[in-house]
Amino acid sequence: MTKNYLKYRSRVVVVVSAIVLAWFGLSMRLFQVQILDGSKYREQGFMQAQAQIPIPAVRGNIYDRNNKPLTRNIIKYSFATYPTKISDPKTLANSMSNYFGRSPDYYNQKLTKNQNFTYLERNINRDDCQGFLEDLPAGLIVERDSHRFYPNGNISAQLIGYTDPDNHGLTGLEQEFDQYLTGTAGWVVRQLSGKGKVLPNNRFPKKRPLDGSNIQLTIDLDYQVVLHEELRRRIDETSAISAMGILMNPQTGAILAMVSIPDFDANYPAKFPMETHKNRVLTDQFEPGSTFKFVAAAAALKHDLVNLQEEFFCENGQYTFAGQVVNDHEDYGLLTFPQIIENSSNVGMIKIAERIGPNRLYRTCRDFGFGMPTHISFAGESAGTLRRLESWSGFSLASVTIGQEVAVTTLQLAMAYSAIANGGFLMKPRLVSQIVNNTGKPIYREEPEVLRKISEPSVMKDLTAMLIQVVETGTGTSARIPGWSIAGKTGTAEKFIDGEYSASKYISNFAGFFPAENPQIVGVLVLNEPRYGLHWGGIGAAPIFRRVIKRIINMDDSIQILKDKYKDKEEPLLMVDAYRNEPEKADLFPKSLSTRAVFTQIAQNENAVPDVRGMSLLQAKIVLRQFGYQTKFSGSGQVQWQSPKPGTFLAAGSICIIGLQ
Repeated sequence: MTKNYLKYRSRVVVVVSAIVLAWFGLSMRLFQVQILDGSKYREQGFMQAQAQIPIPAVRGNIYDRNNKPLTRNIIKYSFATYPTKISDPKTLANSMSNYFGRSPDYYNQKLTKNQNFTYLERNINRDDCQGFLEDLPAGLIVERDSHRFYPNGNISAQLIGYTDPDNHGLTGLEQEFDQYLTGTAGWVVRQLSGKGKVLPNNRFPKKRPLDGSNIQLTIDLDYQVVLHEELRRRIDETSAISAMGILMNPQTGAILAMVSIPDFDANYPAKFPMETHKNRVLTDQFEPGSTFKFVAAAAALKHDLVNLQEEFFCENGQYTFAGQVVNDHEDYGLLTFPQIIENSSNVGMIKIAERIGPNRLYRTCRDFGFGMPTHISFAGESAGTLRRLESWSGFSLASVTIGQEVAVTTLQLAMAYSAIANGGFLMKPRLVSQIVNNTGKPIYREEPEVLRKISEPSVMKDLTAMLIQVVETGTGTSARIPGWSIAGKTGTAEKFIDGEYSASKYISNFAGFFPAENPQIVGVLVLNEPRYGLHWGGIGAAPIFRRVIKRIINMDDSIQILKDKYKDKEEPLLMVDAYRNEPEKADLFPKSLSTRAVFTQIAQNENAVPDVRGMSLLQAKIVLRQFGYQTKFSGSGQVQWQSPKPGTFLAAGSICIIGLQ
């Protein structure tokens, strides 16, 4: 035995030494793990046995000024998986296909990718996946999230915008105020089993999410619906390719409605062309035509360059300025300043502009906000076009005066007419009334802001009086509502295409406000390429204003009803134009002035003009129509004067002017 021991002693020593060294090394490692690094590894083990699960915040909603919801959050379901952990992807793909209708190949492609995580279906309504939830295939992960829904569909779609699948704003106010609407996600710590499943009923820490803030707009949903319906109706009637409209409160700058058509359904934006997603009220500019004549009129009044009773010879409808011929739509002779606005005479306005001069005209354009952005809380607005004075040609004075060589947005035009309505103050446009956080505390508020004072109230009062006559007896009679005082101006502009004015494509627009003596609403309506014959501003766009305002009057009790204080109290009280009853305005339109030059030629098939003095307006129109004459009139009541005088020989088809009491 001793011999054998001696034979293997060296080997035993080696083995024992190795065992001792291994034991010693293991002991040192255990000492390091348990004693020196014990806290570190205990923390790692704890962390491996738990997971931090995010808790999404609920997106804030958007409301109109009366707290009617323009957005909602609804619960939707998403189905996801870990492709590498699916043992039978073909069976799962077939199950998904049978329920959701996509081809099995769609799901197979997702399931065969070497990805840790992938979505198979996202944002499914509960009604559309109820059965699937009840018999859920193995290996699927179900996510339950709130998702944006737009209850009004295409109403206000360009204004409100929409969100992406992750509930972040992509366009419109959803994008502009995304930081307020999104909120802050929270989290909760969940314990995991040895197989990685979440264990219920644990008491691990959590952080509550901070839901997004709610936004209240200045928009009135009822007004928005009315404007939308009437613009669409007029598109159908006129065959226009598009339309825009805006309603504003001229006293505060609050936008009450804003519509652009064609539009899209915000719940399904991908189904509509991207062009329909644009808020054209802010992004598109156009030459306004005669609705821009108020700028020169305001400049002339402000600088006291024209007397209201002064007559201008309108050259029988044709005038040469800076080597170019300017035409009127009718052969006007002598017109007073108010009559030039009333009848929208290009020649008369250019003659007034000659007194104004380029410098004052340009300055007035800038004062009204043209050629610069409004800085509304909405991305992508156009600044319009107003060339710098040094780049004007010799003819630019005439062009700009009649609304050419200048381009405006619908919003800019509404702001300018609001300044007339409120007595001379350019107001910053407002879309947002306030933002309220999830605790109900206001954190942001837009107050009415005056950008600048344009002129004295007396100037705007005189200009308003002229715009009233436009609607009462001028080119804007299609906007007239009996019993209500409405001020406005029509505009017809040839579209500028490929460097020249089109002979067949027009912009028809109307800008106005009511009630004229205490304006509560300014409206600008624009038709793009209505069919010929309905392309005139007074025929195409003006009726939209009348229809919109009539519907608002009937549905909104806050609109002031004007009653005739001069009527016998025993008679039913009627709505009348109170502004026209003000005695100080009686001398603005003197009855003694003829509105046309005397005819110097006697045409064939002439008739002697009948005497219609003392008749009512209706009677006079019938009589003159029987003689083949057209009529224009001013004032109300019985006929006090007429031009040409009774007995004058006049060609059939000519215009007779009658002045009413």
